[in-house]
Amino acid sequence: MERIMAETMREIPILYLVVPCYNEEEVVEKTASVMGEKLARLEREEKIAKGSKVMFVNDGSKDKTLQLLHGIAADDRRFSVVSLAGNYGHQSAILAGMMTARKHADVVVTIDADLQQDIEALDSFLACYMEGCEVVYGVRNDRHSDGFFKKATATAYYKLMHMLGSTVMTNHADYRLMSKKALDALSEYHEANLFLRGLIPTMGFPSDVVYFDVKAREAGHSKYTFSKMMTLALDGITSMSVRPLRLIGGLGFLMFLFSIVMCVIGLVDWVRGNNVPGYTTTLIVSLIIGGITLLSLGIIGEYVGKIYMETKHRPRYIIDTLVWREDDGEER
Repeated sequence: MERIMAETMREIPILYLVVPCYNEEEVVEKTASVMGEKLARLEREEKIAKGSKVMFVNDGSKDKTLQLLHGIAADDRRFSVVSLAGNYGHQSAILAGMMTARKHADVVVTIDADLQQDIEALDSFLACYMEGCEVVYGVRNDRHSDGFFKKATATAYYKLMHMLGSTVMTNHADYRLMSKKALDALSEYHEANLFLRGLIPTMGFPSDVVYFDVKAREAGHSKYTFSKMMTLALDGITSMSVRPLRLIGGLGFLMFLFSIVMCVIGLVDWVRGNNVPGYTTTLIVSLIIGGITLLSLGIIGEYVGKIYMETKHRPRYIIDTLVWREDDGEER
């Protein structure tokens, strides 16, 4: 199939699907089958060029995920495997796949291995790219499939992020298309504390949104535990906004004014001879000031910790092995 020119003077792109995997042995073979069929259909319809691949990123899985991925890649050259030396986390796994894939692809789409994100949305992603978009965000239509707690916390989180000035897109969970141009620009960002959902929108490239419905998992269970979600949420806030520090300053100023008012009231009572014990007032004021002080120190500590990690300049991931074959069958 020849790579032809679209009306926007863009060639039909080589597409790489980047799929982070952590303990996905129950679903990875089904995922490979579905994604392989989708690539074949897109190539037949001349929406992607020959040489498009699925790149699995093994993020230190402890089950048989890596062995299964090696078998899949050995049987079909459309599949490649990037295996990280340890478990670096979802964001680092995505980045490792994108940075590896950009050497070979025109566009890269990151998608989860559980098949909950509608793979049929790829057609719309590619159409937006051909119309000139460098970044296309996949946004879920609703959160009806989530439980009450997850839905409530997610809604509150996105509202908080927007209130803090972050450009993070509501209900977008790392299902996105990025062109080689956008990926090359992303490679210039070197922060250790990754929050791609907030970082990529700040780049400023032409972008669009594709809405999709979330499906049920094909097998297994979510690897995003509550603690991991909290860590991601905290990273998002501290990586993308300094407004919490400014809020602390404002709160400290208000407490200073409050303390002055209390001092004035105390002096007036003393002059008038009102010998009120004031135990309750003293207790409440002490608890309020002490609680705010500890909370403020905790928030400041998070930022100091982020600065500490950034100054180390440690690698965000280490690639252990890479299985990737040319169309002629040569393995690298």
